[in-house]
Amino acid sequence: MRRLPVPLLFSFLLLFIAGGADWLQFRGPNGSGISEDSGVPLTWTEKENVAWSAELPGRGLSSPIIVGEKVIVTASSGPKQDRLHVICFDAGSGKKLWDRQTWTTGRTMTHPKTAVASSTPVSDGQTVFATYSTNDVAAYDLEGNLLWYRGLTHDYPNASNSLGMASSPVVLGNTLVLQLENDSDSFAIGLDTATGLNRWKIDRPVRANWTSPAILRGKSSKDDLVLLQSSASLSAHEPSTGRVMWTFAEGCSTIPSSAVSGDVVFVPSNGLVALRHVPGSQAPEKLWEENTLGPSTPSPLAYKGLVYVVNKAGVLKAADVKTGEIRWQLRVKGPYSGTPVIADGHMYLINENGEGQVVKLGDEKGEEVGGGKLTDEPILCTPSIGNGALYVRSDGHLWKISK
Repeated sequence: MRRLPVPLLFSFLLLFIAGGADWLQFRGPNGSGISEDSGVPLTWTEKENVAWSAELPGRGLSSPIIVGEKVIVTASSGPKQDRLHVICFDAGSGKKLWDRQTWTTGRTMTHPKTAVASSTPVSDGQTVFATYSTNDVAAYDLEGNLLWYRGLTHDYPNASNSLGMASSPVVLGNTLVLQLENDSDSFAIGLDTATGLNRWKIDRPVRANWTSPAILRGKSSKDDLVLLQSSASLSAHEPSTGRVMWTFAEGCSTIPSSAVSGDVVFVPSNGLVALRHVPGSQAPEKLWEENTLGPSTPSPLAYKGLVYVVNKAGVLKAADVKTGEIRWQLRVKGPYSGTPVIADGHMYLINENGEGQVVKLGDEKGEEVGGGKLTDEPILCTPSIGNGALYVRSDGHLWKISK
């Protein structure tokens, strides 16, 4: 048997280790909010279990993404938030590796609580795609070299709303999928990842919508579907063409997004609805509906037989994924703008006041076992997990919580 040279073998090993820890998009692997990492600290303070913190140049509630040993986050600076940043840090040291900046080409108006840098970037492992409330879209390689740039407001000047856009993109194959849904020119679009040019564009319901696309994996990549959620329906589309494959024709929430676990989609609609994907069918199978499981701003998560939601009253509810029957509930300290994330049987929740809670998840109960406070700065982002660490950002800082 031919043996690989030691340096090459070592390089492959490093790539394997880094790849397994990547968090490439909003809510991480497949948009699930679930990490396979272990060793994430259960407690922290401003000084304890904080590996590093880094100052950020402007506002943002986008999540950081982790690509190998790089942590990448967006921000918007200036009095009008018209300077757009994509910033890359070394995951080990927190050293800033690069900060690429562009001017906006679209409208910077947002609700005071949100920001122009509201959408989480996405990566295919080689390229970083950053989008903003201004409908500017930029593609960079991992060294920070600009590959292409689109100011979508130039092509579609009515695609905006007065509160700001916030949907985060996804990548499937060579298509970057974005939802630009609003009260005027409302559509979803698939851009070629190599050029930024349109592969497809489809009309969507004319209503402001801040949900993000979800990914439904098939038996092979050619069977993957992208799910688009709106006030009118949830629809499954072929990523390369935008063609509708099936539709769940009931109104859904326009803030929390759907969660996918295997072939089941948990949809914020009439509380929470569980749908099973049936290949070849024009409609999914409706498994159950539970109107007491309606989430507030955070999206649902499905993990080891239970689906979790945080409701408007600040109660974390756990229900059986097969029946929707509520197994247990626990009061948590809100309010929350970001969605919780899960690693190694623990849920990590960070509220708007910068307070973190860690809940140990069980079949019959949940138990608060840790948490901590990082700052008095408001935190509106969904946390990210990679390499045994929790990453959290505010307008002013990015933290790595790690042992």
